[in-house]
Amino acid sequence: MFARLGVAIPLVIFSANLSWANHVLFVVGPDSHGPGSHEPIAGARLLKHCIENLPKLTGHTAEVVSKWPDESQQAKADTVVFLGDTFPANRFEDAARNLADLHRMMQRGCGIVCLHYATGLKKEDVSPTGEHPLLGWMGGYFANPGSTHHVSYARVFDKAKITPGKTKHPILRGWKEFVIRDEPYGNNYFGPHDNKPAPNVTILATSLQPPESPKREAVAWCVQRADKGRGFGIVMPHYYKNWSHDDLRTFVLNGILWTANISLPQEGVKCPAPDLKAFGPKSVEAR
Repeated sequence: MFARLGVAIPLVIFSANLSWANHVLFVVGPDSHGPGSHEPIAGARLLKHCIENLPKLTGHTAEVVSKWPDESQQAKADTVVFLGDTFPANRFEDAARNLADLHRMMQRGCGIVCLHYATGLKKEDVSPTGEHPLLGWMGGYFANPGSTHHVSYARVFDKAKITPGKTKHPILRGWKEFVIRDEPYGNNYFGPHDNKPAPNVTILATSLQPPESPKREAVAWCVQRADKGRGFGIVMPHYYKNWSHDDLRTFVLNGILWTANISLPQEGVKCPAPDLKAFGPKSVEAR
């Protein structure tokens, strides 16, 4: 205690690892893929487990829902993470209401993340010239085949090399270039100006693909929005088993926690390899 003017004032010592507890909301949309690919429910449960059991970033919480979140769930979220067959806000009932809810969340600075196919928008989701709120909230999206303004592509590569961007962004901490069998979408959409990302968008990782006609494709990116919120998009993983890959898992966890305004350690977000069977994939083949 310190005494000042006769009043005892408690001395509070804060740990260097102590931070405000933040909350991550996982929203899982419809999924039509078979066992082993996508597995959005299992993937969300796995990431929730990682976030709530990080050795150096304790106290943060997460929740997984498979329907549109109610007002209390929306209000509690520091960031919202989407998984499923294309952007779930457009797949659940009453897309206009869902997008209005997200607009209010984004205005207060909530983060947003889309993983793999959840980065996707269908032709009917966007204007004829490609406008959609997700472009501003997250910085880019996968233009589903059939779109007229722009067409991205989806193809599995046996040896996709994922290369970190040449930037000092916190999301790049603690992981290195890696090679993986996955489906990192190419020719993703970043806007009407020759498909160049907006000035507040950072390309975090690229992949040189396809092998027969290589082009450096952006496969992960983030945005620091004017509303103080943050967005992160990554077009992997297609295969559930790839959650066992340490570099990919650190990359994704870094992105999620960064959008929740959690300070990342210099070594990145390290979560021990989880037991994939524990999170309910559809069958043994998924594990």
